[in-house]
Amino acid sequence: MAEVVPRISRTTSRWRMLLDPEGTTTAERRHWGSMTAPADDSAIEVARQSAEAAFSRPTYTYIPVAEPYEKDPMARVRQRLAIIDEELSSITEAEFRSSLAGESLPPSPRPEPLEHLKEMLKGILGGPKKDKVKKSLQQQLAAVAVAEPEAPPAPSPSPPPPPAPPAHHHHHQQADAAAARPRELKRGNRPEGTGHEIMLQGFNWESWKHHGGWFQHMAGQAQELAAMGFTTVWLPPFTDSVSEQGYMPRDLYNLNSRYGSEGDLIHCVRTLQARGIKVLGDAVLNHRCATHQGDGGIWNRFGGKLAWDNRAIVGDQAEYGGRGNLSSGEFFGAAPNIDHSQDFVKRDLSEWLVWLRQHVGFDGWRLDFVKGFHGSHVKDYLEASCPEFVVGEYWDSLAYGFDGTPAHNQDAHRQRTVNWIEAAGGLATAFDITTKGILHAAFERCEYWRLSDAAGKPPGLMGWWPSRAVTFLENHDTGSTQGHWCFPHHALEQGYAYLLTHPGTPTVFYDHLHDNSAPNLRHAITRLIQLRTRNGINCRSTVKIVCAQRDVYAAEIDDKVVVQLGPGDFVLEGAVEEAHRYQPVDAGHCWTVWEKKH
Repeated sequence: MAEVVPRISRTTSRWRMLLDPEGTTTAERRHWGSMTAPADDSAIEVARQSAEAAFSRPTYTYIPVAEPYEKDPMARVRQRLAIIDEELSSITEAEFRSSLAGESLPPSPRPEPLEHLKEMLKGILGGPKKDKVKKSLQQQLAAVAVAEPEAPPAPSPSPPPPPAPPAHHHHHQQADAAAARPRELKRGNRPEGTGHEIMLQGFNWESWKHHGGWFQHMAGQAQELAAMGFTTVWLPPFTDSVSEQGYMPRDLYNLNSRYGSEGDLIHCVRTLQARGIKVLGDAVLNHRCATHQGDGGIWNRFGGKLAWDNRAIVGDQAEYGGRGNLSSGEFFGAAPNIDHSQDFVKRDLSEWLVWLRQHVGFDGWRLDFVKGFHGSHVKDYLEASCPEFVVGEYWDSLAYGFDGTPAHNQDAHRQRTVNWIEAAGGLATAFDITTKGILHAAFERCEYWRLSDAAGKPPGLMGWWPSRAVTFLENHDTGSTQGHWCFPHHALEQGYAYLLTHPGTPTVFYDHLHDNSAPNLRHAITRLIQLRTRNGINCRSTVKIVCAQRDVYAAEIDDKVVVQLGPGDFVLEGAVEEAHRYQPVDAGHCWTVWEKKH
């Protein structure tokens, strides 16, 4: 087994100056003592208190030790209770059955949590010596509670007040005044929001070039987007960044970006929210660019409020002189990768996310490059910041044959996405990259049979865990001017007919609302959004695939809507029950939608 052993923190000279001034050197006192505490800020103070409360527990590392059963008869009890605690922190079968309206769990090698718990509890508490076990266990728990872990480093000083934004127009003043009031964070929100979310990615790769500022531009579209039926808008990265697009963040508390000033950002968020639209911030947590050079001229000293040194960088990224622990994920080579296992990093980033929720007003997050760090860290950040909706970019390659043809069975691909969601405690959704890849193959090769898996369900993450699947056709990386994996242009209408009639949370790419080469696409998307809303199709809707052949696909959703894709023939009568109650309500190139008469 693995015994839990507290890990000793390596305290910096900065923390020593704050906690033990007499134990620091003259140089350290001169450097840190010259820094004056900036004026208090209520939003930041509330954020600090929330983060400290969430992460006041000690950090642990797991060190393998010999089995101690011979010396300690209660070791097995502790081990089993640890397993119970782990099981209880996962999503159980009962929770799914009661809240997901019949949605089944994805295949997993683990036993059913409820049955597993029953057997363990029976073995621990149902034996003849249960009273003795209970008394001994209470004594050990009392002893553990007395032991006080090493105190974490003192919190960072409050940041100076943000620089005054450029002169605002009068319509900014109300939003700025609202931003000054800290927002109360509500706990217990579901990661998929209401389940009826329809999201717009509100930018592309070139949006930072927009004359007048992108945030002001999006604020001006709030009324129109609400009328179209969008419930959520995902905004671009919002901090100071080395790159214009924002994905190389530097000073996290500096909210003046190439998309607009801090005031523009807050005004945009509050304007969209005033129209009933939730706003997601694009949070880049995996990596961060340094402000200063360290030893050897390496750029590994961070600036701003979060003035970390190279202990915040993973230890196996030698090019940046990292002194942290080994990385828990894949590398992003263009910038220092942050070590999220460090106590001070976890606390500072949690405090930052809480501050953003309260000061800016973000409703949730789009998390960039989550393959770079373990999902358990994501769980901690989400528990601290309480988002109302969150989606992670877990980008993974599909399975392909020797000839480059996508495999029909993509179960391994979607299982890896499920594993990440489970590691994050089920608190996040993920982009359904499996579905995007399969739609590519189906439309490019006219192989619509790919849209049904071996079990007769949708073949992507949508078919296994629809409430955690965020479906999309294109984004700023795959399309726009980057064009890394462009969706077949001739099939865009078919693609949106699929996404907007099926479960999961559908996402529309900004460029597809303004595509001059497909002038009807915007109107088709708008009509499909209205169809989805009118029929109550949501992230947990049921799909009955009635046809999946070479050149045609058809499915019935919630016994309310039937959609047909492909150039092949499809006859409604005989394919679905009560076919006489359906009437065609919309159609386009190679797609038709029927709606049940009320």
